[in-house]
Amino acid sequence: MSQIRFINPQALGKPPGYTHVVEITAPGRIVYIAGQLGIDREGKLGSDIRRQAVQAFENLKNALAAVGADFRHVVKFNNYLVDRAHLPIFREVRDSYLPANNRPASTTIAISGLAREGALIEIEAVAVLPAAARSKTVFKARHKGRTTRAARRPSRARPK
Repeated sequence: MSQIRFINPQALGKPPGYTHVVEITAPGRIVYIAGQLGIDREGKLGSDIRRQAVQAFENLKNALAAVGADFRHVVKFNNYLVDRAHLPIFREVRDSYLPANNRPASTTIAISGLAREGALIEIEAVAVLPAAARSKTVFKARHKGRTTRAARRPSRARPK
């Protein structure tokens, strides 16, 4: 089982809502989630930074759920804002989705624009989960029709 340690060294200032160092020891599954905008399933963009931030975190929540994870499993965020003035609202929304302790490492960058016109925020995440147990059913389904090397080898009669 992978172990995750969240560390804020005393030699560094206390971070606002994130952790300076996240250490992971394997085995485990690493999940990378592409940047999520404040766009709903129908492609509608939120009308302001708060709505877009909430939708981006809802999108992340759904992406995490697809692999059996939640925000407790996130170890790293990369956040992109088109205006630094949106930082307080972003932090407020982010903090409402995260557990109070063991916050992910995080980088926030102010940029001139995003790929979608009108998008104000984009958030990507990295999560770490325990290694998945490989079931015999999954293994058999993936290897259907294959035979082992020993089974393919013709039997050789031994002289008596």
